[in-house]
Amino acid sequence: MKTTLLTFALLLFIGSSAFSQFSLGIKAGANLGKIEGQTFKDEFALGYHAGAYATIPISKKFAIQPEVLFNQINNDTTTSFSDVFKVKNASSIQLKYLSIPLLLNYNVNKIITIQAGPQFGVLMNENDNLLQNGQNAFKTGDFSLVGGLQLKLLKFRIYGRYVGGMTDINHIMSSATWKASAIQLGVGLSLF
Repeated sequence: MKTTLLTFALLLFIGSSAFSQFSLGIKAGANLGKIEGQTFKDEFALGYHAGAYATIPISKKFAIQPEVLFNQINNDTTTSFSDVFKVKNASSIQLKYLSIPLLLNYNVNKIITIQAGPQFGVLMNENDNLLQNGQNAFKTGDFSLVGGLQLKLLKFRIYGRYVGGMTDINHIMSSATWKASAIQLGVGLSLF
């Protein structure tokens, strides 16, 4: 009985100290995105992202940071895009994703954090609801790798990261490979 109470008290103490480091917040920023591949201009275009995050500590130096973000990636096409795909006046493409990064945080010190991990994305069709878009994730999903740096100043977060697409997002023709990538710059606010 004493062992059970002692174990329970120890787990309660560990849990409460870990929860005191737990944070939940919101974030938003700019995407400098591009689609790499045939018929797209090789330059970054401005978009945006917004969402929420949670930081779950696993030790003094490491934490896991899952996020849910709405991402907009804009890209200009080259003049050959309309010729190849027989689409008139398609000078720009806009993709909207529901992105779920799962980042491992390494706290260099109390201010600087290095972040890295995978990101899963679902291409959002404006005509479908969230459940229908989720069902299409296996057809229109995107897998990326994320790496970046975050600065923590009291309750504020300032971050920059690179998102490199690993999945071919071209579902029009099989002879060309398209991959989306972005540089994200943004700010976050820890709510608790």
